[in-house]
Amino acid sequence: MHILYLLNISNPDRLSADSGWIFADLLAPAFVDAGASVTVAAPAAVGDERCGFYLTGVPETKYRARFSSDLDELVELIREERPDVVVANQIEEAAAQRIALMEAGSNALLIGYCHYLPFSFTADGQLLLDPAMNDAGMGRPVLLAFAAGLAACDRVLVHSGVAASWVSAAAARMTVNLDDKLRVVPAPRDERLVRDPAHTKPEYSAGSIGVYNHRLYAHYGTEQFVDLARQLASSGTVRLRVMDLFGPRRAGRKNLDDSPERMRDRLAALPHVQLVSDRGDRLRYKNLLAGARFAIAPFRPGCPWSMSVIDCQGMGLPVIAPRLGWFAEHIDPDLCFTTAAEAVALTERLADDEFHSLHAKRAYASTADFTPALVAARYLEALS
Repeated sequence: MHILYLLNISNPDRLSADSGWIFADLLAPAFVDAGASVTVAAPAAVGDERCGFYLTGVPETKYRARFSSDLDELVELIREERPDVVVANQIEEAAAQRIALMEAGSNALLIGYCHYLPFSFTADGQLLLDPAMNDAGMGRPVLLAFAAGLAACDRVLVHSGVAASWVSAAAARMTVNLDDKLRVVPAPRDERLVRDPAHTKPEYSAGSIGVYNHRLYAHYGTEQFVDLARQLASSGTVRLRVMDLFGPRRAGRKNLDDSPERMRDRLAALPHVQLVSDRGDRLRYKNLLAGARFAIAPFRPGCPWSMSVIDCQGMGLPVIAPRLGWFAEHIDPDLCFTTAAEAVALTERLADDEFHSLHAKRAYASTADFTPALVAARYLEALS
């Protein structure tokens, strides 16, 4: 089986902050280990030299990543690679990729990998457009392109049960029949970020440090995190380590959304809050996580999966999370909160060694099925 993995990368200057690239970097070698051959078409190659590479351009904005397919290039690439499977990592581009397959005379299976959902649902079933994709009213065109992508695919892969229910509901509203296309295939954990708390003495720094390792976009609910950080700082019992995952960003990205810079400045002004950068180094990132006692999930309503949460759990860090979206499905109920006061109380409970040890082991165990080999096997099974 030959897999052509079509991967857009929005931030090639900091690949460690691009979850789509990290997933491909972990999965592609696992596919090869399982007997498949892989070519990744992207602005940057994955690390395993056994995988083929086709260099593509960098989309200037997240909208160009969804609406600027070069059909001539796609047709030529498909004719050259002659794939059995094409993975559309950007689901909105799947319709264009189906056209390219037809023009190239290919009967390859087209797989839509729903790495990101441009919508979410409230508890009472109301569809909400993701504000990250709604600049200048673009939310609905993106949603319609997403639906077109679903219709064009032979298989649709989602990360979680929450994502499956949301994608099914959205497809039904837009009269897209998913039939038996939909499969739940979680994203892989990074084996470099694994630490079994049962066999490893945690490297806690002095005091109780909570880590926040998520993008600082406003649509991640960062405003709510800033309010929580202020309360935690005032309690005097917790210090926060906030990751600046992006570093300096290109002017085009800042012009579209400068909230990461604004939120970073607000957090830097708070007492007992340390802004740190992994500088794109996974070992440094691991060490920054290792020195913390617990982690905090983002307040992002439309979150069907979080690589950063899995990173922390694989390191044996209990993660406290708002009771919404995928977090309510995956995080231990004892660590979910509804109010900021409940979140503060949880951080105080995690200062207790017995409570912390129990949840450190549960956090680590929750990632056991996410090894690249197991995820690749589920992925390949979904193609059958």
